[in-house]
Amino acid sequence: MSTVATLSVVAKTDPVARARALGPALTAAADVIERSQEIPEPLLSQLHEARLFRMLLPRSVGGDQVEPWTYLRTIEEIARFDGSVGWNTFVANSSALIAPYISLEAARTIFGDPRGLIAWGPPNQHRAIAAPGGYRVTGEWHFASGSRQANWIGAHCNVVEPDGSLRLNRFGRPTVRTLLMPKERSTPIRDWNTLGMRGTASEGYSIKDVFVPEEFSGTREDPTLRRDRGPLYAFTTQNLYAVGVAGVALGIARAMHEAFMALTLDKTPRYMARLADNPVIQASVARHEASLGSARAYLIDIMKECWEGADDIEPLGSPERARVRLGCSQAIHCSLEVADAVYKAAGTSAIFLGTPFERRFRDIHTLSQQIQSREAHFETVGKVMLNGDPDGTFLG
Repeated sequence: MSTVATLSVVAKTDPVARARALGPALTAAADVIERSQEIPEPLLSQLHEARLFRMLLPRSVGGDQVEPWTYLRTIEEIARFDGSVGWNTFVANSSALIAPYISLEAARTIFGDPRGLIAWGPPNQHRAIAAPGGYRVTGEWHFASGSRQANWIGAHCNVVEPDGSLRLNRFGRPTVRTLLMPKERSTPIRDWNTLGMRGTASEGYSIKDVFVPEEFSGTREDPTLRRDRGPLYAFTTQNLYAVGVAGVALGIARAMHEAFMALTLDKTPRYMARLADNPVIQASVARHEASLGSARAYLIDIMKECWEGADDIEPLGSPERARVRLGCSQAIHCSLEVADAVYKAAGTSAIFLGTPFERRFRDIHTLSQQIQSREAHFETVGKVMLNGDPDGTFLG
């Protein structure tokens, strides 16, 4: 059955099944994605048709607004076949989380296009100048994953008021406002020459004196400002970013684990028994299976409990946000441990280009350097667990 036919069969099923149906196409395109740093056609159109970029988008603007544990499993499934596509899919969904924070008309302008995608780099020191009806912005941003597939670009900025002061949020800190514009208003900076995740093209872009209307701007830092209600948007954007990274990590590690199990059936190292008959290997395979499965189950359990207790309007409280962060951090670090152990155990079978191990090893170690993978998250969560968050500033 062709990929298109398979997708049509599962079109009304859950997104995990849609992602799994794209597995052969993802695998076939992996080398092209790595080399060209783009998702080629027809794969990109198939991802759009499967609505995999619209899982976190509100229904009010044509999205699917799925539960976060379904989102986690879907990202994991995509990343099992290709880490870069898994990453860009999570980033596209994360960028769609701006939709509840901008005007409904602006959101429908962006996402009324069935291929509407936003890309952006993380906040930096740049400032937007408040002007009548909007803002003027100049600056340079980097790490804009998926920018080659996007048709809108975002710029996160502090805001300078007409009197020269910085705009403050309700916490008394300089607000971070996101300004959205068609991608052609920006200039790409081709600077993504990395060890792994090469297919994400997480490159830079510059903007020079662009005016952005007020309605195409919003701030994600205060969940109480969102337009769309419901438990999904009670999770902070930072929480859902972390869920996406956890899904990618679990998917890459799962693929390496499964490839290693297949390898053990055929490989007999010199002066040793077949790997599948080695008790040490048998025990490690079982432990890796338990580690990945329990990390995922722990995170899903946390998200379901938070979902059940979520208010329709108010965001999750600090204790719940901290628990989601903890589950994500645990999943990411368990995935790294399994990937490292599998790579080592595979010996020279893992070092050659084109094996099921080498690209995934590079990808997961590139992921490990990203902010969502910081060891410091455990310290931050422990602080909230022991001392609370009296100022209500922990957003996940």
